[in-house]
Amino acid sequence: MPYLLSLLDKSPIEEGATAADALHTTVRLAVKAEELGYHRFWVAEHHNVPTLASSAPEALIAYLLARTARIRVGSGGVMLQHYSAYKVAETFNLLASLAPDRVDLGVGKAPGGFPLSTRALQVGIDPAGKPDFAGQLSDINRYLATDPDREGPHATPFPPTAPERFLLGASVESAELAAAKGWRLVFAGQLNGDPDNLRKTFEAYARASGGQTPVLALAAYAAEDARVAQKAVADLRVFKVFLTDGRSVNVGSEEQAAEYARQAGVGIDRLEARSPSVLHGTATEVRRQLDDLHSRYGIAEFIIETPALGAAERLASIERLAKERLSLAA
Repeated sequence: MPYLLSLLDKSPIEEGATAADALHTTVRLAVKAEELGYHRFWVAEHHNVPTLASSAPEALIAYLLARTARIRVGSGGVMLQHYSAYKVAETFNLLASLAPDRVDLGVGKAPGGFPLSTRALQVGIDPAGKPDFAGQLSDINRYLATDPDREGPHATPFPPTAPERFLLGASVESAELAAAKGWRLVFAGQLNGDPDNLRKTFEAYARASGGQTPVLALAAYAAEDARVAQKAVADLRVFKVFLTDGRSVNVGSEEQAAEYARQAGVGIDRLEARSPSVLHGTATEVRRQLDDLHSRYGIAEFIIETPALGAAERLASIERLAKERLSLAA
């Protein structure tokens, strides 16, 4: 059975370009994704990151819905720890009222930024009264229920179709939580591509959800020539910084690691660099890798993030993969 292809975009700012340029590229990608037959187009949430332009996905989602007509648009994801569950439900019910049956609410547990932006986002939150992440998911479920006879408050307006709900995670714990709360799991393979962890998480979600399979998010780049693709991704690195207070976090560079430690007010215990997991090659080669994952795990949908290359390369990559998708459907 053919699988669905969807896209995730972080609005990366190219060297010498502006945030406005990056957001314009994201809009172009969303419009082209709809033309090419992609199922969803998601945008991310990152705070105080000079190389990324998307800090408020709900605002960008509204604009993308207005510029498209059919493709589903959503968040990958809202960083829920910063916000009132009621406000998140209101916002996405409003979006779903503007564009019925086209809105996805994806949420994540990470802060989406460095300590200073996290403190700024949460300055008005009383830690003693803040529910845990599982409690917030339960609250959103309650607020999204369109039953006017239910005890309030209601997250109005009530849309014709509620937003589809997704939990972003990469662990057995996330799988069990998503299933318990009735949310679809998106396994963040672009952040944690460990095959053993993927298998255990998929098995846990299947057990807890009655046999459902997660959506798999991953990074992929398709070029005209396999050598070009290899060269494009060869120098990509991610860094895991281990802080002296026991915390660890993934960052994009050694400079970001140092800045994170400075904002956290602690030292760096050690820093580990690794090459990110990116499917790459020609479109046919990337498709074969997707086919293999589909066959092994029964994945019905992939959400693809193109690495932070130039706008032209990102656009060309999604066009090549879409052509392969058409041949797969045939």
